[in-house]
Amino acid sequence: MITTAIRVARVGSAAELAAAALMMLGYPCLMLAALVPSVPAFAAVAAVTYLADHYLHRKGSYLINRLSKVRAGLSIRFLIRQLLLVLLLARVSLSDDLVFYGSIACFIVFYGLQAPHGALVALIRNRRRMPVATRNVDLASRIRIPDAPRRGLLHRSAEKMLHLDLAAVAGVLVSAAVDSPVAGFTGIAVTLVLGVLYVLALMPYLRGRKTPPNAEKVLDAVDDWLREYRPETVLYFSGSKDSAYQVNMWLETMEQLDTRPLIILRERVILTNLAPTTVPVICVPGGVHLMNMDLSTVRVALYAANVGKNIHMLRVPTMKHVFIGHGDSDKLASVNPFSKVYDEVWTAGRAGRDRYAIADVGVRDDDIVEVGRPQLAPIRTWQGVPEGRIPTVLYAPTWEGWDDNPGNTSILLAGENIVRTLVEADPPVRVLYKPHPFTGTRSAEAKAAHQRITALVEKAAAQRAADPRFTADAAAQAGAKAELARIEARIAQLTGTGGEKGDEAEATRDGLVDIARHEEIARLRAEWNDAHWRAFPTWEHRVITGAEPRLYDCFNVSDAMVSDISSVVSDFIASGKPYAVTDSAELGAEEFKRQNTAVRAAVILTNSAAELGELLAAVRDPAADPLAGERKELKRYLLGPDEPPSIVQFNTAVADLALKAETRNLGQESRIVAGGPDVELADALPGQRASAAGDADGVTAG
Repeated sequence: MITTAIRVARVGSAAELAAAALMMLGYPCLMLAALVPSVPAFAAVAAVTYLADHYLHRKGSYLINRLSKVRAGLSIRFLIRQLLLVLLLARVSLSDDLVFYGSIACFIVFYGLQAPHGALVALIRNRRRMPVATRNVDLASRIRIPDAPRRGLLHRSAEKMLHLDLAAVAGVLVSAAVDSPVAGFTGIAVTLVLGVLYVLALMPYLRGRKTPPNAEKVLDAVDDWLREYRPETVLYFSGSKDSAYQVNMWLETMEQLDTRPLIILRERVILTNLAPTTVPVICVPGGVHLMNMDLSTVRVALYAANVGKNIHMLRVPTMKHVFIGHGDSDKLASVNPFSKVYDEVWTAGRAGRDRYAIADVGVRDDDIVEVGRPQLAPIRTWQGVPEGRIPTVLYAPTWEGWDDNPGNTSILLAGENIVRTLVEADPPVRVLYKPHPFTGTRSAEAKAAHQRITALVEKAAAQRAADPRFTADAAAQAGAKAELARIEARIAQLTGTGGEKGDEAEATRDGLVDIARHEEIARLRAEWNDAHWRAFPTWEHRVITGAEPRLYDCFNVSDAMVSDISSVVSDFIASGKPYAVTDSAELGAEEFKRQNTAVRAAVILTNSAAELGELLAAVRDPAADPLAGERKELKRYLLGPDEPPSIVQFNTAVADLALKAETRNLGQESRIVAGGPDVELADALPGQRASAAGDADGVTAG
C-alpha cells in the first residue's frame, strides 16, 4: 500500500510521503483551528506545515514542483497560512486590536518585498551566467571575474525569504495567546527588518566590481586564449544530462593525443556532469557564439554523437570532421545515414567498415578509417577463473530504446529467466547485475522488470549469505572497508579543495586543473576499485548501479557476460572471455548471427535462457570451450589488431586527417592568390563577432 502510494505520488521514500501528507492535510487543519478558534492548535499545525514544507524542499521533492503547476506553489502556501492567521485573530476577538491591523500591514509589505527580492535574484543569476563556461582555460588573467554572492543569499532564496515571516507569525500567535501586543509587534518588526536587509544585501551584486564583464568581453577573452593556445583537435559534443557518459568515455583518449586538444560542449548540464580531465573545455550554449568563435587553428573535429547542433561546427570548412561515435555495435545507430555529412567515419575494426557497406547509407568506403578502441586498454585478457573462487557472471543488459522493438533489450522477456537460472546454477556462480543507466526511463514495463530482477538478485544474495557453505574472511573485508573509507576521505579532500564554487562564473575563473592532484585522484580511484571488490565476498550476488564501479571494472572481475546487442558486447570481446547474447526478438540463432556480427562467437540465448548451461560449461572448463578460437578471430575483426596499440592508431589517423585539412586550406589560399582580387573564397572560415551574425541557430552558412 505504502509502496503504491510512493510510486503514485512520485516521492522518494516513506518519510517524504509522510511529509507531503502532513503538509497537505495541515492547511484544512489550520482553517479548522482558526474557526474553532484554538491558538495552541493553530500554532502546532502551523509548525508542522512549516517543517513538512522545508523537508520537501530540502529533498527536492517532485511533489513540490507539481504543486506549483496547480497554483499551489510556495508563495501561495505561505500566503494561505498568513490569511488563516488573520482569520484566527478575528475569531479570538482581536479584530479591533492594533496587532490585527499590524499583521495585515506586515504581510502586505512583506509580500511587497518579494518582487524586488525575486527580481534581484534573477538579475544577479542572469548577469553571472557566462556566455561561455570553461574548465582548464585561463580567463582570469584576461578578464576580472568577481566572487559569487555568498551561497546563503542565492541558494533556495525564495524559500529563505518567505520563511522570514516566521518571526511575525510566532509573535502574533504569542500575542493572541497572552492578549498582549508586544510580542506581535516585535515579531512584525523582526520580519520586516530582515526582509529589507535581505533585499539590501543583494543590491551590491548588481553594480560595480561585483558584476562579471559583459558577454562581448568574455568572448574576446576566449578568442584571445584560443589564439594563444592554438587548438588543433576538437572533441565536439551536444546532448542531454543522461548522455554525458558518451563524451566522458573519450576524455582519456583526448588527454593522450599528440596534438593540442580542446573539448567543446553545447549544454551547461553536460559540463556539470563532465568527468575530471586535464583537457581544456569550453561550453558554448549559443549557436551564434560558437559560429563566431576563432577556431582557425583547428584541423580535426571529432563528433561522439549525431545531433542537430553538430551543424554549427560542421559548417566550418577549414577543419576535417570525423564521426567517432560512443560505442561499436550492430545497432542501427552505428550506420546512421547522417554519418555521410562527415569527412571520415572512424570505426574500431573491419566490422564497422562492413556494416556501412551492407547498410548502403551513402558512406563511402574510402572515408572509413579503422582506429581500434583506445578506451578498451583497461580491459584485462582472461586467464581463467582464479583458483579457489567461484565463477562470476555479469548480466549487463542494454535499455529499452526509443521504440518497442522486442530485440532492444532482454530485460522485458528474458531478464528474470536469465537471473533466476544463474542464481540457481549448480555448481554455483556469482551474479553481477549492472543495467544500462537509461533502463526504465521511457518504458514503465522495463522499469518494473528491472525492479523485479533487482529483487531476485537481492533475495538470492540474502539466501547465500545465510548458507553455511559460503564463508567470508571478515577480517579481510573489514580491512578493505577501512581502506575504502580512507581512500574516499582522501578523494573527498582532494576534490573538495578550494570549496564549492558559487556559480558558473566562479567555476570558470577557478577551473584550472591541478595536474598533481588530478594524477593522485586517478591513482586513488584505481586503489578504490581494488579495495571495493575486496570489501565483499567473492560469492556475493550484487546489483551495481551508478558510475562506480565502472563497467570495465565489472568486466575485469567477471569470467563471463550475458548482454544484448549493444557496444557492451563489442567491448567485452576485448577480454576474450565467454559471453552470451539474448535473441529477444526470437529471430533464430542463425539469422541472429547473420544480422549481428558481434554475436558470431557468442552463446545465443532464447527468452527462456535454457542455453545458459553452454556458457557456464565454457567458464568452468576453458580447455573444452568450443568458441574460444572464434572469439579470438572476432576480436580482431571487430576491434582491430592488438598492435600497434589503438591509441597509436588513433593518433596516426588524427595526424593524417590534419594533413589533409592543411593541404586543402593551402590549396584554397593559392586559388585566391592566383585569381586576384575578383576571386573570393566562398567557403572560407566564418567571420568573427565583428561581422554580422547572420547565421542563426540551426541555419548553415553559404
